[in-house]
Amino acid sequence: MQLNKKALKVDGFTGFRPIATLEINRIPQHQGIFAVLRPDVFEPRFLAKSTAGVFKKKNPSLSPAELAAEWVEDADVLFIGKASPGSKGNRGLRRQIQEFVDFGKGKPPGHWDGRLIWQLADAGNLLVAWKELPAEELNAAQANYHEQFRQFHGRLPFANLVQARS
Repeated sequence: MQLNKKALKVDGFTGFRPIATLEINRIPQHQGIFAVLRPDVFEPRFLAKSTAGVFKKKNPSLSPAELAAEWVEDADVLFIGKASPGSKGNRGLRRQIQEFVDFGKGKPPGHWDGRLIWQLADAGNLLVAWKELPAEELNAAQANYHEQFRQFHGRLPFANLVQARS
């Protein structure tokens, strides 16, 4: 089955809000999985330089050829991430998505998963959706969504450079 907006909705994802107009306080605080999707009319245009923050003194930008090689034609889903409760139990979807968006605005991240999103022109038009899940199900769920995507497209989503492990 193709992993797209319709399939995610059926599977319990909500939100589907553009990054540019995301109201962070409307995102649940609990842990879960989140996805970044392209809207119905979205053609990839790659920026020469990423808007993302620098991570451990590493430049997050890739060459246009490298970005084009990662692009998955006809895929709605561009990235699938997870938001765990953290070691102190104070993390979750709201905080993880806020940090992801801040990363795209140039703030230094705690990690750089999904960094290719921030080298897309008009990234603010991309949609963010989320699904709350118990902490013990997160790794398996993310790995399962990666595998569903891979089965249909033959590879991971555009901005997922590493296969999740369950």
